[in-house]
Amino acid sequence: MTSDTTLPTPVAVLRSRARSHPEDGAVTQGYRADRGHVLAMLNEALATAIVCMLRYRRHHFMARGIHARRTADEFLAHANEELGHADRLAARIVQLGGEPDFAPDGLAARSHAEYVAGAGLVDMITENLVAERIAIDSYRELIRYLGDDDPTSGQMLREILAVEEEHADELADLLAEGRTPGR
Repeated sequence: MTSDTTLPTPVAVLRSRARSHPEDGAVTQGYRADRGHVLAMLNEALATAIVCMLRYRRHHFMARGIHARRTADEFLAHANEELGHADRLAARIVQLGGEPDFAPDGLAARSHAEYVAGAGLVDMITENLVAERIAIDSYRELIRYLGDDDPTSGQMLREILAVEEEHADELADLLAEGRTPGR
């Protein structure tokens, strides 16, 4: 049995803290992360999600070939999920008192993933898979950085990470099918 030597904060102290700087909304004195750094990293994640959404959308419309319809449908589904990730990231940035950076100039520079058009279906799948692998590592590092200092952002990022891992798995399957002789 482990015992936590930290006692709960007395209710009177919690109430007093809550009345101090109410304009900070959800960011209370108990928020331990470096908010400025967290906001910068969340804006990078936002840019990554937007770039991925745009690339997936392009690939959806540009997919050609014998297996293109199924792959294009997968690209569209991933694009829509990336847009959902962008929305969640933007909402969390605002919740932390920041401003989501949707400015198109510099979007690619802020993104961890690249926007690569791809020459054909296999290239498109490969580029999306590479981007997902980048996003997976980026989210893992951000989750590790946050630790217990921002559990809400950490939980949101874990949920997004799970979807990114599904995307990578699905794309790896598509890539394997595309490289199978006779397909």
